[in-house]
This record gives sequence, C-alpha cells and structure tokens, in this order.
Amino acid sequence: MRYSTTINGKNFSFANLRILMAKASPKRAADELAGLAAESEVERAVAQQLLAKVSLRHFLEEPLIAPEDDEVSRLILERHNSEAFAPIAALSVGEFRDWLLTDDSDLSAIAAGLMPEMVAAVSKIMRNQDLIAVAKRCRVVSRFRNTLGLPGRLATRLQPNHPTDDPRGIAASILDGLMYGSGDAVIGINPATDNLDNVYTLLNLLDEIIRRHDIPTQSCVLSHVTTSMALMQRGAPVDLVFQSIAGTEAANRSFGIDLAMLREAKAMAESLNRGSVGNQMMYFETGQGSALSANAHHGIDAQTCEARAYAVAREFSPLLVNTVVGFIGPEYLYDGKQIIRAGLEDHFCGKLLGLPMGCDICYTNHAEADQNDMDNLLTLLGVAGCNFIMGIPGADDVMLAYQSTSFHDALYLRQVLGLRPAPEFEAWLEKIGIFDGTNRLTDNRLKTTLLSDFSKLGELQL
Repeated sequence: MRYSTTINGKNFSFANLRILMAKASPKRAADELAGLAAESEVERAVAQQLLAKVSLRHFLEEPLIAPEDDEVSRLILERHNSEAFAPIAALSVGEFRDWLLTDDSDLSAIAAGLMPEMVAAVSKIMRNQDLIAVAKRCRVVSRFRNTLGLPGRLATRLQPNHPTDDPRGIAASILDGLMYGSGDAVIGINPATDNLDNVYTLLNLLDEIIRRHDIPTQSCVLSHVTTSMALMQRGAPVDLVFQSIAGTEAANRSFGIDLAMLREAKAMAESLNRGSVGNQMMYFETGQGSALSANAHHGIDAQTCEARAYAVAREFSPLLVNTVVGFIGPEYLYDGKQIIRAGLEDHFCGKLLGLPMGCDICYTNHAEADQNDMDNLLTLLGVAGCNFIMGIPGADDVMLAYQSTSFHDALYLRQVLGLRPAPEFEAWLEKIGIFDGTNRLTDNRLKTTLLSDFSKLGELQL
C-alpha cells in the first residue's frame, strides 16, 4: 500500500509501510548507514503525520516481512491476542498515542494484543516525555531468587568482567559491587572466552559466592546458549540462560540461534528448578543496529527491528531483558542525543509489550557522547521506571572496553528518586550490615564479614 500526501504543492509518497516507518523514525546513524532515513526533517515530519493516520489493524494486514519468509514474523502473528487487542483495535497510531497518554487503563491488559510494529510506530510520533510517562505506568514483575520490577525499586546487574577471566579479579569486583548494594538483578560475567571449561569455572565461582553468603540473587555467565546447554548437561550450576537476540530470523541465525533452540534451552533450565521465589530464568540482550550489522534487517529501520526482538523475548517469559543501547558504536547511534532517544524508545517499547526491561546505559569511546549524557539517560530511565541498570567498577568495563554506569551511579539514582533494591536483596544488605534500613550505606560496612571471607576466596589479597 502506498502512502501519499501533498503539502504546499509538494508531493510526498512512500511505497509501503516499511518505508513509511523508516522515514518517520527520529534521526539516527544506523538508518542513514542503511539508506533508510528521511532525507530532511520535512520528509520526516510528513512521514510521521501519515504514520499517525495508519490504523493499528493495518499492521496485521501488511507485515513488514512476509511470515512465510521469517519465523519472527510468524511468531508475532501467531501470538497476537485479538481479545487483548479489542479495546484499541479501532484506533489509529495517532489515536493510540493519545489513548496511552490520557486513558488510565491497566496497560498490561493490552500487552498480548500489541504487535512490536504497532509499538514501534507509536513511539516514532512521541516526545521523550511521552515515552517516559507511559513507560512509568508499565510495571513488569519477574522472579527467580528475588522479586524484580516492583514499584519504587531499582535493581542492578553487577558486571565484574575481567580481560583474562581471572577469578581473583572477578571476585574482587563482585565484593566491590556488593559493598555498594549492587547485584540484585544478577551477578553476570561476560566471559573473555566461551571455552566450556572456562565458563564452568566461572559458574562455580559465582555459585560458591552466592551459596556461601546466602545472597538472594542469581548468577549468569553470558556465554552462547549452546555453551549453557552443554554445561547444564555436565551438571554446572546454571541459574540464568543468556542469549543475544534480534528481530529477524536471519539476524538470529547470525547469532547461531533460532526459536527452537531457545525453547530447548529454556526447558533444560526449567528442569533444574534452581529458583526460590520464581522460575523465570532467561536473560536476553538486544541493541538497535544488530540486524543491520548482520545485513539481516530486510530494509526495516533499526528501532523497529529492535522492537521485533522483544517479540522473541516475550515468547520465553524472561527474568531480564537488557537493551545495550550505545554498545555497537557511533555508526548506529552517533551521539549522546541519539543514544538517549534510543534508550527511552527501547524501554518504552519493551515495557508496553510486557517485558522486564533494563538498560545498559553506555557508549563507546569513539562516539560523540560522554558520561554527562549517560547521567541524563540514567536519570530519565529512573523516572520512567526502568527495572535495572548496570553496575560496573568505575563505569569502565576493562574487558569489553566501553563506558557504562557504576555502583555509585546506582546509589545516586536510588537516593535522588527514593528507589530501593529488590526487597529480598535489600533485607540481605541490612542483615549483612551494608545498608542501614534507610536505603543508605552504613558507617561500619567495612566491618562486615564479607571482607574477611572474600579475602580467603581464591586466596585474594584484599
């Protein structure tokens, strides 16, 4: 279907919905690199006006990728819940925006009726404050060994990466993070190598720390899903199964996965029954531009491809979904402004689709961004109700070589917005003497038994 209009005597025409959505996207480097972006701000504004008039029903009639060619498209259409869709079925994209901003309905009730393309479309005609206001209303709670996503709570992933996977260095970073109240979302290591024996060692290190100190959290080594499956067969203590995912079948193939493989991995992890308050054990990471990197975007803009990845995540009821927003680099999100916008879009789209969204608020050193930009996005996402952020020593990942958020950043956000850790983890922090019962660090936390115990772990010299 062609979308056309004439404004001040000038004709604008967009050949199909896929092109219309790409032209309506806020400016970003990925779409310019792919040759999909609007050629001017005028064309972008016209595309947004036309997109606002598109019926939500039309997204069911004009798939961006034919379902016979793409298993993600098939999944989206097969899982669409017409009953949940009914309250908004008669609306256009623009009317849906107005409804989201003015209606006080429970947004979780429509999540199963929303296609990712609908959510991506409405985000394209929303201001940053609109994205924040709507996302704030979407509470998505998930559980494994603690409860994440409750109102008034902010969790952190403690990310103790090390360039050589040295257990002593990793343990030191874990201790550092715990001493600042980080780690309730997950203690998660990106391994320097995906070697089975190496990952097995790291899993046992994390399991030993959590069990020895009875920490109400979960561990994860962010290896490929096939590595996790092999290690589960070996009897390794796998809490969360991790995988990077994307919004097209071809992009997921470039990661070496498909939906059937993810289903098999989830079934294996469920059979271990390692959770205590719940059994949501999948952890997914995404990022705008991943499909373009694999030349598997099918001419779809980066933000819409990202939203389609959330359909994959939603299929597996994950504990955590993390958009690693500025990690790929300035070729995809050029500067701080684009990173901030993308982070707010991703959080909004994921939450509206019913996902427990977190964000790695980050940038690479060759991007036109700095830590002040990350402070801005950090604060905005805190206001928007983001489920979790990263906690990295000094905000500088020495293994992956990018800049993110620190343990201190999480303390800042919790204090200025009155947010607290996951309830089970907060109780542990108070019991161990790190927090004082008022969401603040205690004066005597350096006397906690954690210090003496960690000094023995791996013969650390602390």
